Amino acid sequence: MRRTNTSPGTTPGGRQPRFPHFDVLAQAEHWDPVTAGVVLARLGPPPPIRFFTPDEEAIAGPLLDLLLDQHDEPKVPVLAMIDSRLSEASTDGWRYDDMPEDGQAWRVSLAALDEDAIDTYGAGFARCTDQARTTIIGTVAGLGDKPWHELPAGRVWSLWTRYACSAFYSHPWAWNEMGFSGPAYPRGYKNTGIDRREPWEVRDHTDVDPVADRPEVAR
Repeated sequence: MRRTNTSPGTTPGGRQPRFPHFDVLAQAEHWDPVTAGVVLARLGPPPPIRFFTPDEEAIAGPLLDLLLDQHDEPKVPVLAMIDSRLSEASTDGWRYDDMPEDGQAWRVSLAALDEDAIDTYGAGFARCTDQARTTIIGTVAGLGDKPWHELPAGRVWSLWTRYACSAFYSHPWAWNEMGFSGPAYPRGYKNTGIDRREPWEVRDHTDVDPVADRPEVAR
């Protein structure tokens, strides 16, 4: 008998779910044991920080929160997830030839953010307001291919967002937010096509695009 949810699953920041009564964890019994173990482990206490120094952690945390608009609990532990990858040198297996290795690129770019904060606001990035941090980060994003602290700004932006999004969207809370029912193996999907849902999937409760400023994002 198919299991039916009566309450929504956890979403980042406790935001109102777009998919009422959907909880991806209700599908865990349909995942293979190895996959289920990997996914469910992401719900446990985050591991201790091993790669970032305390000063780097104090910069990276606010940076990631702003990039992902995570301001309220519960938060996907993106910082700890990225730290684990870097401490184990589990990168994407490639890098741009005009960028350092990912771990070093993170260290250099975080130090550069702190330098910009001190030069502009007289305080380190960790001590700045969110508005000031947003301005600093926005400057990097707006430089495109121009250099920033002897690094190509666009490559730095790619580094930050690539790691942030990979961590965030690997977490079950993010899956609840977008109505994703998790790994398809071994059950698979039979109702493929636009607006064709499986019995366990839930229709979005609104047709409003969640990214209200999508033209700005596209630019």
